[in-house]
Amino acid sequence: MSYLLDFVIVVHIIVSLFLIGVVLLQQGKSADLAGAFGGQGSQTAFGPRGAANLLTRLTAWSAILFTCTSISLTILMARTHGSHSVLEGTTTSAPAKSGK
Repeated sequence: MSYLLDFVIVVHIIVSLFLIGVVLLQQGKSADLAGAFGGQGSQTAFGPRGAANLLTRLTAWSAILFTCTSISLTILMARTHGSHSVLEGTTTSAPAKSGK
C-alpha cells in the first residue's frame, strides 16, 4: 500500500505542476494587441484558435486528473493512517445557560 501511495503522490505533484504551467500559458480572450483592434493575427504556431483549443483541452484533462489523484490520496491516506478528525482531542463545554 505504501508503494501505491508514493506513486499517487508523485503523479499528483507532476499533474499539479503541469496544470499550473498550462493555466499560465493561456491567454484571455482578445488579450493580445491584434485582438484589441479586431485583427485575427496571432503569434501561436497553431493559429489563433488552435492553440486555445489545445490549451483548453489540456487544462480540462489535467484538472480531471488532479481531482482524481486528490480523491485517491484522500482514500489512501485514510486507509493507511486511519481516519482522524481535526477536532479530535479537543474538549467541548455545555452551552451557556440563559439569564431568564
